[in-house]
Amino acid sequence: MPKGSKELTQARREEIINACEKLYQTMSFKDITIKEIGNVTSFTRTSIYNYFQTKEEIFLALFEKEYIRWNEELEDIRGEEDELSKEELSDRIAASLARREQLLKLLSMNNYDMEANSRPELLTSFKRAYGKSIENIELILEKFCPDMSSSDIKSFIYIFFPFMFGIYPYAVVTDKQRKAMKEAEVDFVYQSIYNITKSCIMNIL
Repeated sequence: MPKGSKELTQARREEIINACEKLYQTMSFKDITIKEIGNVTSFTRTSIYNYFQTKEEIFLALFEKEYIRWNEELEDIRGEEDELSKEELSDRIAASLARREQLLKLLSMNNYDMEANSRPELLTSFKRAYGKSIENIELILEKFCPDMSSSDIKSFIYIFFPFMFGIYPYAVVTDKQRKAMKEAEVDFVYQSIYNITKSCIMNIL
């Protein structure tokens, strides 16, 4: 780890994560390299290795940041009025995920590679943010769905969180994919992230 204040270290880490995020908006995971990330930071490519050992660690940090952003939205939902109908609650959660397209894009990737190629302490930090999302959903359900038992809430978690892995590929498709589906004569109705998510939540509440 380079010498310097904790603030400088954190600032450098954030710059690397932000550079990765910027590239990820127009490039695929496989095409982004540490060299590419280094090209859009204010310091040398080799300096990145003082903060992250692999590309997967940088993406895992971005993944963690996305969960933190979503947690902030979930906490806002928890702070709303005392009562929300199941439809209103489904709307709030679905809208929060519709604003987190990058989180869903990362979920649709190979998480095993990201986690396998990251140091344990970074993986633990990521899991804390992920675990906080589960906790926030549990607390939201406890508050707004008092008829749900603890077993019902656990069942919701084990359905909804795995479901999230598949939202992005169903809602965000390329022209190439649309053409292939048409030529394959697959009768498929494309829906938005919001609509897919709200429908799922309404069905499992």
